[in-house]
Amino acid sequence: MDIKRRASAEAIGTFWLVFGGCGSVVISTQYPDGIGIVGVSFAFGLTVLTMAFTISRISGCHLNPAVTLGLCVAGRFPRGDVAYYVAAQVAGSIAAAGLLLLIVSGAPDYDVSRLGLGENGYGEFSPGGYSLMACFVTEFVLTAFFLFIILGATETRISAATAPVAIGLALTLIHLISIPVTGTSVNPARSTGPALAVGGTAIVQLWLFWLAPLLGAAAGSLIYRALFAEPAAPPAPSIAEAEAESA
Repeated sequence: MDIKRRASAEAIGTFWLVFGGCGSVVISTQYPDGIGIVGVSFAFGLTVLTMAFTISRISGCHLNPAVTLGLCVAGRFPRGDVAYYVAAQVAGSIAAAGLLLLIVSGAPDYDVSRLGLGENGYGEFSPGGYSLMACFVTEFVLTAFFLFIILGATETRISAATAPVAIGLALTLIHLISIPVTGTSVNPARSTGPALAVGGTAIVQLWLFWLAPLLGAAAGSLIYRALFAEPAAPPAPSIAEAEAESA
């Protein structure tokens, strides 16, 4: 599958993740009988689960720059395609946040400065008031385990039919743990769209939700690769590399 189609799948999949996950935050939790933390956690998990069954055969269904980086570090993804995937994921997130803001702004009692758009934060802007250090450690550790699970669930000896379930449930568990801490990122693209839509402090604090997940993903991948990875052939060259070789 050429890089344009794979990147398009990543943009669409990330759109679904942000629209479904953050949409559940700003729409379905605003009422007395709303879905709450458990419901939001499952909403994010279900977006990944459904997209994994839909686009894994096309792009691998990363939906997350940290996952793309982690798979590259683990030797499962060509370095030359990382930038294409990350750009597509961020674009999908921005598009989803923009459309979600348009929809929720149609409610008479919605105020983006008060209700937000599912953005992430630390310190005063953490849902539970958690410190910068606590939020950084949480995002780092949970992203490391997320990559650890992804790498194990997608090993060749594991049925491809079960990997999306394991990964979707892992993301659900991650949200159950960390929504009170940071609102849960573990995904720089997921954090970027809502932050740009809300503006202000959400943009100022966005750095943490890039740095901690990326470092955590690299750490989780290195640990898994060192301890448990099956011997595998090197990844196929990127489209750009293949074209350069044929020129």
